[in-house]
Amino acid sequence: MTVTRFSAVLIPALVALAACSGQNSSTSTSTSSGGKTIGVSIQNREAQFYQDMESGMKSEAAKYGYTVVVVDASRDNSKQQSQVEDFISQKVAAIVLTPYDSQAIGSAIVEANTAGIPVFTADIANASNQGKVVAHIASDNVQGGGQAGKLMCAALGAAGGSVAILDEPEVTSVQDRVKGFKAAIASGCPNVKIVADIDGGGERAKASSATEDILQSHKDLKGIFGINDDSALGAARAIDAAGLTGKIAVIGYDATQEARTAIKKGSMYGDAIQHPDQIGAKTIDAIHDSFSGKTPPAKIAVAVGTYTKADAK
Repeated sequence: MTVTRFSAVLIPALVALAACSGQNSSTSTSTSSGGKTIGVSIQNREAQFYQDMESGMKSEAAKYGYTVVVVDASRDNSKQQSQVEDFISQKVAAIVLTPYDSQAIGSAIVEANTAGIPVFTADIANASNQGKVVAHIASDNVQGGGQAGKLMCAALGAAGGSVAILDEPEVTSVQDRVKGFKAAIASGCPNVKIVADIDGGGERAKASSATEDILQSHKDLKGIFGINDDSALGAARAIDAAGLTGKIAVIGYDATQEARTAIKKGSMYGDAIQHPDQIGAKTIDAIHDSFSGKTPPAKIAVAVGTYTKADAK
């Protein structure tokens, strides 16, 4: 694996924010003349998905004259909690979070609530019973998991076979993806059997290692669903090392450029494709509605599509 005041204090506030907690190397500011400042803490800014989401936020914020300050939590809950505190001390107008720990983030959201700063979540929701979030903007991950399931059905055809899931069960968006995937398999290709659901950590190295274990315990495996592209690419690496490329269908989620290349080459069958730039833009739109006195929907879903070799250029 989140936002009223400001005018003359905007520039010094941004300077102070860049200096706090030694975050200079992981902080980026999109500046506009005047307007409000929105603080954004992204759980893993190295991921292409979040880079695209950040780009969508900044482009949309520029239309409204808002300033977006982005920091990287680096998959560290304590760091993310501290970043929220930094935003509160700088009195940003709104906070956007993609929580690293969906349960633990609740206490930080409570702090922002107490300070009177509205909080929004993007991509990953707050799963704790603490804190109030104005709106959650994300892909429709149940629908997206369903798309991945349909791809698996298409890849295996009438013959069906055994498949595995490389999971990351503590993440709310992943829970929805797996739910949608399992439902699509059950309804669309009952001859496909899910024989393993393993925590791959959402990371390539761990997913590759988990795939090696799955291949040892399930010699007749026909497919793997990776809950993100790092998981799928890690699976593809292990499958290639075992000399099984083309014999096991790998389905991913995100359709990053690297995954698209793998799909074009045939080491992956296809991906559920998200639109992170739209998630970012819709997050800013929801914040703008809130600033304008409107009540945005509590949940704003962005549809997920599919990407296969036929889509590769």
